[in-house]
Amino acid sequence: MAKDEESGRKVIASNRRAYHDYHVLEKYEAGLKLTGGEVKSLRAGHCVISDAHAMIDKKSPTAWLLNLQIPEWNRGNQIEVHEPKRKRALLLHKNEILKLRQKLQQEQGLTLVPLAVYFKRGWAKVEIGLCKGKKLHDKRQALKEKQAKREIARRVKR
Repeated sequence: MAKDEESGRKVIASNRRAYHDYHVLEKYEAGLKLTGGEVKSLRAGHCVISDAHAMIDKKSPTAWLLNLQIPEWNRGNQIEVHEPKRKRALLLHKNEILKLRQKLQQEQGLTLVPLAVYFKRGWAKVEIGLCKGKKLHDKRQALKEKQAKREIARRVKR
């Protein structure tokens, strides 16, 4: 867990794989609607974000986070037991949700991917990205660029 002093963010989990598999077009910060045991489990640093994804309801202006795994908190008193991979509500403004829904409907191949789960001023937040999938050749090109930068950094240190 890393703490960023400037923004007051304490990162619990980050989805580094998302940056490899997708082009992140836009980023949004959303609150998470959680139970007490889930918050305690997050504060302890237990969270798996790699399989998670977000969706927006077609009928009502609500956003959901699916497959975010927060294990049960089983220390001390039995707080209400939750399902680890339950559907959790994302707390966004109505106009943000409508804007996201419109973008997802307009352009084919866009998806909402959670990029990080963190605490900001004591509140659980998730950073979601409006993403477009990368092709295989894009992934290879990104790896080549990363290796070239690493090689240059090594030469500069010597």
